[in-house]
Amino acid sequence: MIWETIVTTVSGAGSVHIAPMGVRESDGRVLLSPFRPSTTLDNLLSTRCAAVNLTDDVRVFAGCLTGRRDWPTLRCQSVDCQRLGGALAHRELRLAHVEDDDQRPQLHCDVVFEQSHRPFRGFNRAQAAVIEAAILVSRLHLLPPGKVDDEMRYLAIAIEKTAGAAEREAWSWLADHIRTFRDSARSTA
Repeated sequence: MIWETIVTTVSGAGSVHIAPMGVRESDGRVLLSPFRPSTTLDNLLSTRCAAVNLTDDVRVFAGCLTGRRDWPTLRCQSVDCQRLGGALAHRELRLAHVEDDDQRPQLHCDVVFEQSHRPFRGFNRAQAAVIEAAILVSRLHLLPPGKVDDEMRYLAIAIEKTAGAAEREAWSWLADHIRTFRDSARSTA
């Protein structure tokens, strides 16, 4: 099973990086699989720590993919890293082992601290739709435009029926990003 999370890392110079990432668990460890090249990978290999943040604020997912990465963070308890300030919960990780790969290394991390900050209120279809749209946006360079359009039309139903202000804002960022991506592709063609 893959869990959609927000991973925070810090560079050797102290710059915080916030990125959406699907994570898995295996043999009691959290597995991160960032693509090369990536700031998350570089930071984790350099500092050997990260935080996995669980949030129901889908604006963070959409924001990270559309150039809005300035989310409040707080210092972690047990590792030299930052965690998402508005997280429902977070887990602090220490890198234990790397399975190297030219495209997507597997980073096996031990959980050294975890904490819940506020309760999870339940699922909302619009939140799930924004997460799915964010995944589509992260793959715009790989997917045919027709598939993206079909998926976005279907996901828009959940936005129309169940979204609150945060979900609508996140959705608009993603839709704008798709338009900008396509406009840019047309102008360079």
